[in-house]
Amino acid sequence: MPPILHKKTFQELTTHELYELLRVRSEVFVVEQNCVYQDLDGDDQQSLHLWLTVGEKVVALARVCPAGTHMEAVSIGRVITTERGKGYGKQIMLHAIDAAVEHFGATRITIEAQEYAKGFYEGIGFRQSSETFMLDGIPHIQMTWTKG
Repeated sequence: MPPILHKKTFQELTTHELYELLRVRSEVFVVEQNCVYQDLDGDDQQSLHLWLTVGEKVVALARVCPAGTHMEAVSIGRVITTERGKGYGKQIMLHAIDAAVEHFGATRITIEAQEYAKGFYEGIGFRQSSETFMLDGIPHIQMTWTKG
């Protein structure tokens, strides 16, 4: 069964959808990665939320923040896959890039990537644009995608 893409602004999300997206974010970032951080950062309300489902299960998600919210440039964050090795991460990122271009006119997209995922993001066109820095106790790098 191929995954189904969902794409909504914060205002379009149902309470059930919002709850499920926040639950998955907490499950992966807080519980699985054992990282205490402030997930509800005030950027969700201006962001575009994308997620893939297979049946009723969320298998990947991401949010696209307009320029001037989370970062100076349009950015993609909160990228998660709940089923690894099936290509869902790449699919959600490609959808997020398309959404950033379509909805926010992005010609450049910035991300704060966990350092271990550098190769994954390079495979979809991002390039490292900073030295390693600690964010919420996890090594990160800034990476940038530029429209070709």
